Amino acid sequence: MKVLVVDDDPGSLMVAKAVVEQAGYECLSATDGDSAWELFQHCQPQVVVTDWMMPGLNGLELCRAIRSAEVDTYTYLVLLTSFGSQNDVLAGMEAGADDYVTKPLDPFTLRTRLLVARRVTALHSELGKYRQELTRQARTDPLTNVDNRLKLTEDLELLHNRSLRYGGRYSLALCDVDHFKSFNDLQGHPAGDEALKSVAKTLAALARDTDGVYRYGGEEFLLILPDQDAKAAEAAVERIRSGIEELAITHYGNPRQVLTISAGISTFASDHAVSSGQLLKEADDALYAAKAAGRNRVSSFVRAG
Repeated sequence: MKVLVVDDDPGSLMVAKAVVEQAGYECLSATDGDSAWELFQHCQPQVVVTDWMMPGLNGLELCRAIRSAEVDTYTYLVLLTSFGSQNDVLAGMEAGADDYVTKPLDPFTLRTRLLVARRVTALHSELGKYRQELTRQARTDPLTNVDNRLKLTEDLELLHNRSLRYGGRYSLALCDVDHFKSFNDLQGHPAGDEALKSVAKTLAALARDTDGVYRYGGEEFLLILPDQDAKAAEAAVERIRSGIEELAITHYGNPRQVLTISAGISTFASDHAVSSGQLLKEADDALYAAKAAGRNRVSSFVRAG
């Protein structure tokens, strides 16, 4: 556990540091609130033991700054104070402190506060991991383990707004497994699930690290291709289409006897700054054209005129 001790009184600071180090914790120290705030941002200690009255930010201001900066972490704050009135204690708690210790500093009292701090921060750390995992699960398709439509909505909105603002470009590719209903009918839903997993794995493996891969629904997947014009996107998706065909997954309901995909591409550019919803529709229209042309192919949306 990392503990930041902040006190402008040399004697009190020395006692607090000794307690922290004797307890076996890593100790950081500062003699004013401004330095403490910089150390906190750089080192992210789990516990801060801070004096109330000191140069720069005082203890209450430091507590408020730390609480405002926290996102997925929790810092246990102990306020050192010479003030012992109930109003002063409440003011400290309202500023974000978890506990307080009155001066002159008693080593035993501070040691007990650090034990409590270790338990509380450990609990918050576990809760943080659970929150992160729940967030991940909420944005991941449970069957294929690629991102789902919720994550797609978030990522597409972010990329679209950035492209609008800075004049960027990107492409979307809507991919559909050919004759998938007959695959399930002839080979069973468990085989269908395994096929979708293989398709998703191949999409993720052949896409660039900067691309996004999402399960759009059923047997449909969507790719977000940042900084790709229509020509580059078509080459990238053709490579993916070929890679999936080369998996040679038996598909008795497909004239080619192996599982294949069709894909439709749409592109956002400065001369085609349509909404993200319109772009999705254009990708769907291009996919329809690919399927109408015989499937197992990539088609780009053709603008009228």
